[in-house]
Amino acid sequence: MPLPLILFALFVASPQEPVADTVVISTSLAAPSASIDAGLAAFKKRRFRAAEAEFQKAVDADPESAAAHFYLGYTLYKIAEPSRRYGPGKQRAAEEFARCYSIDPGFAPVWVRRGQ
Repeated sequence: MPLPLILFALFVASPQEPVADTVVISTSLAAPSASIDAGLAAFKKRRFRAAEAEFQKAVDADPESAAAHFYLGYTLYKIAEPSRRYGPGKQRAAEEFARCYSIDPGFAPVWVRRGQ
């Protein structure tokens, strides 16, 4: 039996719950966006450790945010950049870049947020 038919059968066979009249809006997306904005502001001032902390907050708030992983990776790279060797900082940056592009292969960074 093909997968769509199996899913349809499960949907039809499962009891339906009533739909609530109210809609709850989550603010969880606002937290990563605010942290990304704060991180970009710190990055522009070359405050890389502060930017790292903000981008890490964004990753913690939304582990599926390609932007949070990209900007964290780039910040980690900038912190490790003075070292010419491929050390732990650059390794972690590479891992963040890989995570970013595994989430969204077409991700392109936006360095200036709207309204700034």
